[in-house]
Amino acid sequence: MKNRNLKEWAKRAGIRAVKTIAQAAIAGIGAAVAMGEVDWRYVVSASVLAGVLSLLTSVAGIPEVPEETVEGE
Repeated sequence: MKNRNLKEWAKRAGIRAVKTIAQAAIAGIGAAVAMGEVDWRYVVSASVLAGVLSLLTSVAGIPEVPEETVEGE
């Protein structure tokens, strides 16, 4: 992977991870409010875990980052 592609991958994987963290936080807060009390440690830990899993999933590949092509194709 070229350096440029690595930077592009890191940028896009980071954006995906931040979006995933936000979605997990919203879901955790919404569920906790429905039960009556927000446990912020749970919300933070679940959100961070979701972000880490998003980054690990991105290692398998991100559709937004084009694969390298062989020159001449």
